[in-house]
Amino acid sequence: MRKYFGTDGIRRIANTELSPGLVYRVAKAGAYALAKHTNHTPTILIGRDTRISGTLIESAMTAGFLSYGANVKSLGVIPTPGVAYLTKKLKADASVVISASHNTYEFNGVKYFSNKGMKIPDEIEEEIEEMMDSDKLDEFTAVNDKIGTAEVRTDLLDEYVYFFRKNFEEEFESYDTTDFVVAIDTANGATSVAAEKVFTALGIKHYIMNNTPNGVNINENCGSTHLDMIKKYVVENNCNLGIAYDGDGDRCLAIDENGNEINGDKLLAIISNYMKKKGTLKNDTIVATVMSNLGLRKYAEENGLKLVQTKVGDRYVLEEMLKNGYNLGGEQSGHIIFLDYNPTGDGILTSLMLIKVMLEGQKAASELCNIIKVYPQVLVNAKVSSNKKELYKEDEEIQKEIQKLEEEFSGNGRVLIRPSGTEPLIRVMIEGEDQEYIKEKANDLAQLIEKKLKDYLSVFGAVSIEGTKWCGKTWTSLKHANSVSYMTEKSPRDLAKVDP
Repeated sequence: MRKYFGTDGIRRIANTELSPGLVYRVAKAGAYALAKHTNHTPTILIGRDTRISGTLIESAMTAGFLSYGANVKSLGVIPTPGVAYLTKKLKADASVVISASHNTYEFNGVKYFSNKGMKIPDEIEEEIEEMMDSDKLDEFTAVNDKIGTAEVRTDLLDEYVYFFRKNFEEEFESYDTTDFVVAIDTANGATSVAAEKVFTALGIKHYIMNNTPNGVNINENCGSTHLDMIKKYVVENNCNLGIAYDGDGDRCLAIDENGNEINGDKLLAIISNYMKKKGTLKNDTIVATVMSNLGLRKYAEENGLKLVQTKVGDRYVLEEMLKNGYNLGGEQSGHIIFLDYNPTGDGILTSLMLIKVMLEGQKAASELCNIIKVYPQVLVNAKVSSNKKELYKEDEEIQKEIQKLEEEFSGNGRVLIRPSGTEPLIRVMIEGEDQEYIKEKANDLAQLIEKKLKDYLSVFGAVSIEGTKWCGKTWTSLKHANSVSYMTEKSPRDLAKVDP
């Protein structure tokens, strides 16, 4: 289990859990892992969102890179996909985004990108962690003229804006946009400046809100995780569409003209349908995660498309896309990857693709959503100790209950159990046609999991625990009234019952 990195980089409370000292080590170890095979002085880009701690974390990050001997270009406030795009364009050796995405302002995080503009794989994160805790880290210290230099390049945001002009300006000029207007919520985050520049450059009429960041209002009752404000605004101002980004700008959710949410599954259906008709959807395939709605799978089956599902996390979606030559994938949260354009989720790009489909087909957003039926979905968290999160797989009662539910649904529902990658939780997700029924079943199953795994050892009747020697190895023994059960210190799953 990784010590620092979670499913999306390192994310912690800034200046306490995510201390400048930790960030310095992350930077130095990361520079080594990502640039050790280069034969030149590495260049690393740094971008950030609008959190008050952003400059603090960036300063520590910069110091770590310079100490290693890398040169730094500071991009300032810029969406995550903008950093990924510029990493490739400028042929940088690596890049870092300082952001905690949709979390509240007191959190911050570190996400690494490779020289290809892609989030680094698990094995490189593991290498960085190993180096962070190694005595060798101090050996990678530049001296004299080998110390790195830093420069501020906030002007490069315009290069990212030009990327959208290059890909959309000519087409958008051919559309009738006379009565078309969009409401945009930038979550007081990284898209606060970029979105305004892009939509103005493309000539799209728009209202923009939550674009006055002050360091502590990022994601505060706004953006893609708090849609009430933009839903109301779209309806009251007769907008054709609402767009909501998250704090770092790699996600996008939309609101139709009636104030209804268009989530990532609906976006994938709408855009894949368009791409298939245009002949641009490679292998007629959509890549999504196991959390995607059952309705997306049924949409794919009914329209001659293949749906490939991965573990939760956009990095795993991207890995599958690269492995098998697919060009469209994403998550229900609105993290959509268009591999023909950029190797990471891009909220602004996603919104422009949706607008393109609407304008070209002269169809309302609500009409486009009719191609997919979204099944009610309930997610309940079961609180379980981190070292017991995988044990539900081996509990017969839990597995029987899951099987019973799936048989009952007969293809019109499903059960998904997923241990959290960052918290002491097991997520219980159930889909079906009856919202109240699946809510009841999800709560029942979560309670069962909590009850059975609350004290895993108690099911064996343990009354005391002590270290012991058995078969030449040190084990932890559980003494019972009538027998003794032995387990390894590493895992209670290796439990074996032995007569006393």
